[in-house]
This record gives sequence, C-alpha cells and structure tokens, in this order.
Amino acid sequence: MTQRRYLWVAVFILGWWVETSAAHGATVPGASLLKAKQEAEAKGYVFVTTHQEIVERAKKEGKLRVFSSQEPPAIKAMAAAFKQKYPFIDVRANELIGMENYQRMLMEMKAGIAKTWDVNYLAFDFYGEFLPYQKKFDLLGMAERGVLQMQPKLIDPVNRHVVAVQSNIQVVAYHRELIAGNKVPDTWEGFLRPEFNGRKFALDVRPKTLAALVPVWGLEKTVDYARKLAAQQPIWFRGEQRLLISMIAGELAICYGPNYKSFKLIQAKDPSKKLEYKVVEPIPGRLTEAEAVLNTADNPFAGLLWLEFQASPEGQKILDDVDLAASIFSPGSVHEQITRGKQVSVLAWEHYPKMGKYEDEIVKAFGFPVAEKK
Repeated sequence: MTQRRYLWVAVFILGWWVETSAAHGATVPGASLLKAKQEAEAKGYVFVTTHQEIVERAKKEGKLRVFSSQEPPAIKAMAAAFKQKYPFIDVRANELIGMENYQRMLMEMKAGIAKTWDVNYLAFDFYGEFLPYQKKFDLLGMAERGVLQMQPKLIDPVNRHVVAVQSNIQVVAYHRELIAGNKVPDTWEGFLRPEFNGRKFALDVRPKTLAALVPVWGLEKTVDYARKLAAQQPIWFRGEQRLLISMIAGELAICYGPNYKSFKLIQAKDPSKKLEYKVVEPIPGRLTEAEAVLNTADNPFAGLLWLEFQASPEGQKILDDVDLAASIFSPGSVHEQITRGKQVSVLAWEHYPKMGKYEDEIVKAFGFPVAEKK
C-alpha cells in the first residue's frame, strides 16, 4: 500500500471516529449535539448527548418492566436478547392486550397511579390520550445524530418520543384447488366484479385492509369502495387465523386482506400446500406496536435502551426471525423486500392517530353500527 493510500485510510478512520465518538462514549459532545440538545429541551424533550450516559444511568436503575401487545414468542425472544446485551438490567416483559386493559392503563395514568411499568404500548384507539403521559425522550433527534441506533422513519416525527417497532402488510389468500391464481383479482376493484358476488370471499368486519388504502385512495374513495364491497355479500368474519385454518379444509376459496405474517404462519402448518397468496397493489400496510417510556417510570433509561434495541437492526432481525414483523421501513426486512418497487399505501405516522376514525367510517359504509368509545 502506498504512503498516500495509508494517509487516505488514516484520514477516513479519524473522520469516522470524530463523527461517532461524541455520540458513543466521548466525554465532551460536539457542538452540533449540544445545539440539538438545546433545541430539544426548548421544546420540552429530553436529549442525552452520549449513548454511554444512557447505559450508565440504566445500569444504576437495574430493572425494566414492559407491557407489550406483541406476540408472546416475539416478546420472549426480544427480552432474552436484550438481557444478553445488557446483563445488568433485570427485564420483565409481559403481553398486555385488549381494550379493557388499555382503558385501565389510561385511567391509572390519568389518576397518577401508573407505577407498575416502564414501557407501554400506545393503542391507536387512544393514541392522543396516551401521549401526555409518556416521557418526552427526543428519540428522533438522538437517532438522527447517532446517539441511538434506530431507523428514524420508525419514530413519530411529531411526537418524537414514540416509536413503532413493527408493521403489517395485507395480502389476498386463496385455496389453489378452489380457484386458480390467475382468477384471483389483481386489483382491489376486481373484487367488485359480478363473479365475486354472493359469499365468494371472506371479509373481516374490522376493516384494517381498507383503512390502510386511505393514504393512496383518500377517505372518500375508500368509503365508497367499502359500500360497494359490502354489496357483494361477502362472508363476514373476525379472527383471520381461524378462518385461514378453515380454508385448508376447503371451506372457502378466498380471504380478503389477511396479515401477511398470519398467512405465512398458517401456510406453514398446511400439509397439503393448498394455501397461496397474492400481493395486490397498492399494498396496504400499517405501522404497529407503537411504544414509549411512561412519564412516571422508575426505570426510564432502561426503557430507553429497550426502545432502541427493538428498533435497532439487531432487534428488527429478531422480529423478522420470530414473527415476520419487522417494520416496512427497516431496510432488508421481509415487508420491505415484498413491497420494494411496488405501490404501497402505508398508514404511517401522519395517519396513525386517525386509524380509528377511518375504521369507523368504513364500518358505517359496511352497514354495521359503530360502538361508542367510553
């Protein structure tokens, strides 16, 4: 190697070290980090300038309690890997799902008695109500400047203390012996054709697939389409995994819009290999598993490390390996690969707080009553 080339390599390494050392262990943060910290604090956010400081403060806390709505295998795998990375933190992560539990948590937060957890899921039905009770760590600012190893797109750009660690995409599932693949619609409008009238396909009464079309179609077109889709007299159902299992037995030919990961889970259990799926554009997608650190958490910095770990490349790989659930915004994830180069309609952050409204309007178009939220 020539002397000039040695010099180039040395300059490159020095430049990389100067850029990253402030964020990952240097005692004196750079001017840009200090400026970002000042700007964040002026908006009421907490900005830590080095990852080392976060780790040291988490080490002093030594504990972490998480309430998650993720699948139990994903929670277990994530907690085990987190414990291996941070052995000084006693982590206990538990599944907590259901509207009643979310309402109870909200009441505890409002009453000021929420003390039994550090990190929680923010149900989109109550997203705006949960937000004031979450600690305002500037996740986005720290991620953009390398303090946290997180993909910035996973973080709410308005409410910068919330991160969505998973996503879902919707597909069309079909039984290949009951309908040929080339007969399955290639567009969502194709389900309005006469041959699909009269209980020819199954449609979930909770319209997550249709709600996810709003970003591309707009709410008016989506509601009009929902009305026409309901007029096709589909087989209404709730609980897509049970329905997909019934498809294996040949009870119906098409399921409209199941989660891709749910389909793959059931397909793997199909000994006859009769279940297939089709990707229809625009591909409906949704950010899921929005999480934040509770404002009254006893272990906020351990919670911050938990959020970072889940949204890091390592954490996202775990979610894909265990649950096919890594974010569509994570480069190389299963969802990102499936949607690459295709038209996608993602219920991303600008739509996340409105998901409940979208679903309510679509349910009305279906002709069903909408339950009032108390």
